[in-house]
Amino acid sequence: MILSGKEIERLQGGEISIDPFSREQLNPNSYNLKLHNELLVYQNRVLDMKEDNPVEKVIIPDDGLILEPGRLYLGRTVERIRANFHVPLLEGRSSVGRLGILVHFTAGLGNIGSDGCWTLEIACVQPVRVYPDVEICQIYFQELRGDHIKYQSKKYHHSDIQPSLLFQELR
Repeated sequence: MILSGKEIERLQGGEISIDPFSREQLNPNSYNLKLHNELLVYQNRVLDMKEDNPVEKVIIPDDGLILEPGRLYLGRTVERIRANFHVPLLEGRSSVGRLGILVHFTAGLGNIGSDGCWTLEIACVQPVRVYPDVEICQIYFQELRGDHIKYQSKKYHHSDIQPSLLFQELR
């Protein structure tokens, strides 16, 4: 069952934490999240799953940054999300998608017990200018039935942008 916006607000600061929280970003059944001004861009054109691929930090200026097709930009949300009893799920906003911007490829499902800013896997189908603090995606929460364990991994349990750490599993 997906939580309504009113339920997200009621649980805010308790079972769910969105920090900072603004009622203006609340939707009927989701909450809009803003794009932080930092991005990471892989330096190599060919990425290796078994390697720690080097990244370059890019700051999105107030007057925007043009994203180019064929590049993967790792961003993060301004907001820190914690959900101890509900499954967080991330989706793009339709207004952003209609500009040809993808905000994630396969990482839309969060884990109960995760705590941190969401790393975004951003790509575009044609050049597009993006701005810091724009509401770029939305998060929604589902109830989980049955016994469960909370997220244990510390691999991606941070507030910074996280490049792939798959190489740690393949050693």
